[in-house]
Parts: sequence; structure tokens; C-alpha cells
Amino acid sequence: MIKPLGTTLMTEKTVHVWDPLVRIGHWLLVVCFLIAYVTEGDPLLVHIWAGYTIAAYVVIRVVWGFVGPRHARFADFVCGPGAVFAYLGGLVRRRSPRFIGHSPAGGAMTVALLCLLAATTFFGMMTLADTDDAGPLAPWFGNTGAADAAASGGTYESPYEEIHETFVNVTLIFVFLHLCGVALASWAHRENLPRSMVTGDKRAE
Repeated sequence: MIKPLGTTLMTEKTVHVWDPLVRIGHWLLVVCFLIAYVTEGDPLLVHIWAGYTIAAYVVIRVVWGFVGPRHARFADFVCGPGAVFAYLGGLVRRRSPRFIGHSPAGGAMTVALLCLLAATTFFGMMTLADTDDAGPLAPWFGNTGAADAAASGGTYESPYEEIHETFVNVTLIFVFLHLCGVALASWAHRENLPRSMVTGDKRAE
């Protein structure tokens, strides 16, 4: 990419970091989580399929974390708590080293969000099985009595629903922290991290 620098030209070298599965999946999660959160089960079908899409991608991303390209692999970015907090401490002073792939904090957030989304969708499917005797978990957690009561106009509150909603709210908190971290890292390292998740490219040095 060529950028003007005064009366001269500067060539900025870039490196391809994020593969299509990581990039498309990232934005797919954003859209589907937003849809699921806004619908809140009404219409139920839209809410359910947004959740199924999230669950499916989480499974794919976990597998990709072991067999995908270098920067998609967990081995490339999963660090211990010491490295994570050391990076965060240096980041606010703009002294943390820049990483081509995920930083230690970014890697920790990736794992945390995958775990939270997995728990959120699992308990969502548990709720669906318990209240409507439907969904992939119905053979194990289906409740025909609750489904019959709902069909006849009765009300039934699944004990799993509150757990599902708790994970949704915790996930929202982590999404907010993720956005703050992206903004801080973009400022500290002088690069547009959201754009790199669109193009897949980052500054080489």
C-alpha cells in the first residue's frame, strides 16, 4: 500500500494475518448475538436460529483453533495470567510489545468469549428443551408436561432460563471490555484493529 508522506512516497508493508473463517465468523457472531439479544425470543424462531448459528460457529472455531493457520491456533495466543496482566499493564503506558496475531489479552478474551457463548447457547437450548420439548437437547432434557401446559395456555418458567440470561449478561460485559481493549490497543499500537478484522491484513512492523 502506498501512502503520501510530504513530497515523497512511503511503502507500508502489510502481512496477511486473519483467514476468512476467522474474519467472517467474527462478524457473524456480532450480527447473530445482536439479533438474539434484540429479539429476546420474539419471534422465537429468529432467536433460536441466531443461537444455533452462534453455537455452530463456536464449535467450528474451537476445531479451527487446533487445525487452522498459525494465527488462528490457540497455541499461538493462549498465555498464562501473568503474561495477560503484564501486557495490560504496559498497554496503558504504550509500552507493551505489538503482536502480529492476538496479544496475550486478546487471546484471553477470545477464549473467554468462546466459553461464554458456548455456555449461553447450551443453556438456551436447555431452556428450549425444557419449555417446548424441542431443539437438539430435547431427547435428554425435553419436558412434555411443560410443553402441554404452554399449549393449553398455561405458564411454565424453566430453571435453565435464568442461567441462560445470566450468561447473556456476563457475555455483554465481556463484549464491552473487548471493545475497550480493542480501542486501547489500536491507540497504543497506532493501528486500526477493527479494519484488520475486515481485510485480514495488519502492518508488518
